Amino acid sequence: MVLTAAILACCCLPVMAEEKILRVATTNEVKSPAFIGDYTLGLFNHISNPPLMQMDQNGKLIGLLADHYEVSSDNTQWTFYIKENQFWSDGTPVTGDDVAFSIQMYGKSVPNAGWIGETLTDTAVDGNKVTFTFNKPYTNLALEFTSYSILPRHIWESVENPNEYTSTGPYVGAGPFYLDNVDLNAGKVIFKRNPYWKGTSPAYDAVEISWFKNEDAAAKALESGAMDTYWKYASSYPYAAVDSLKSSGTFEILEKPTSGLTFLGFNLKKEPLSDISFRDAISYAINYQEMVNIATLGYGRVPNRGFIPPAMDGYISTQAMEYNPETAKKKLESAGYKDSNGNGIVEGNDGKDIVLDLLIRNAYSREAELVKEYLEKVGIGVEIRSVEDNTWFELKDTYNYDITLTRTTPWGMLMHANWATGYFDSRRTGQGVLHTVDDPVFLELCDNILATTDTTLLNRYAQDVQNYYADNLPGIPLYWKNDITPYNKKITGWYSNPLYGIMNEFTLTGVKPVA
Repeated sequence: MVLTAAILACCCLPVMAEEKILRVATTNEVKSPAFIGDYTLGLFNHISNPPLMQMDQNGKLIGLLADHYEVSSDNTQWTFYIKENQFWSDGTPVTGDDVAFSIQMYGKSVPNAGWIGETLTDTAVDGNKVTFTFNKPYTNLALEFTSYSILPRHIWESVENPNEYTSTGPYVGAGPFYLDNVDLNAGKVIFKRNPYWKGTSPAYDAVEISWFKNEDAAAKALESGAMDTYWKYASSYPYAAVDSLKSSGTFEILEKPTSGLTFLGFNLKKEPLSDISFRDAISYAINYQEMVNIATLGYGRVPNRGFIPPAMDGYISTQAMEYNPETAKKKLESAGYKDSNGNGIVEGNDGKDIVLDLLIRNAYSREAELVKEYLEKVGIGVEIRSVEDNTWFELKDTYNYDITLTRTTPWGMLMHANWATGYFDSRRTGQGVLHTVDDPVFLELCDNILATTDTTLLNRYAQDVQNYYADNLPGIPLYWKNDITPYNKKITGWYSNPLYGIMNEFTLTGVKPVA
């Protein structure tokens, strides 16, 4: 009887349910607990602090924190209607003042958002309606506003320098989860369920995003079952690890074409890179199929001269990039670049050997070695200069290089006037952009795109942009690719969009353990 009573007593004790955690592996490293100032943390914080807009799985812009928006006939005035019944994780309602404050703060305090400060002339709040007035038309504003996380004014208005402010958390958020902790020692950020969230209730109590030193370590964490999925902004799961993960029998693979690509960019302010004949010759020196085979292991394809991949709206078929070293040599010679002393390197107009300074970030060493090999084969010397990210930003902004290897992101392909214009327009600023094209023809084309919402005109402009790239080669795409996202078979409800992949509200509120 005593034993039975003891058992009953134990059975009557409250049982604490085990916390359900969705675990995400990445190689996007958070280097500082700066909610806005750290690039990677800025990617993750969309979970907790939703932007006004988002993209659906088909690439269509739809509301997120905003329900919908209206645009004036001259495209200078944008009105966003904020959804009702949204609350910050401290219980405070989300208001139009939060939205107005956030956008103005970005324009004033965040260097990459300087365009807001330069063009935003007035902000008006009327209940849940926020109207922004700009000094020139900007048809891509709704797209821009997929990237700016909205902040609670009552928290951030007392922060003197938001871009440099650091805290390990918690940070007040209005999404289904809020950022609870930034643990640099453990290499993870932890999001907890927002107790005041009124939308679809998440099946998980927390989302933990853990970063790994390299792709191999991340892949091993998935194969061991320690992680449920892998996400890296604008990147695929490592292609070399796909087969091994498939053989584990635990994961499904989601494969989607992406608008992100790797390309060779030119400093158009320096000779001989300013010469289209020289750039055209380089375009025939690249072994594109070998690039595809080595860099994507078959999950890619040879690109076209028009730069824009088929994954983007408005894509047109232009001439495919062609590998032909003999054609490259003939084009160099016909343009006046000859090897007069027989040392295997052609000379420029100054009579000196052309040895190009190939500036790269450390992550591009493999592709850089291939480019060096290809160009030297046709008589163009190359010296590779590999630097850390911040140094690369500084050197490319001061045009201290000849050629560079870099990449586009899905967001980057859409920014500014769409169709990769943000990477080349000399008037643009930002960490990843080259801002090398000051050709009035190209700049006028960008301005025309930004000044209209006419679908017929935009379709024509999309063609014009791609034809401009094909004819002028401000950048040479090296390969187009598909992105691979693995996910645990025991979890269902995954949702991916072209902009941020699975890192979106639909996934976070939709994923759940398989019954």
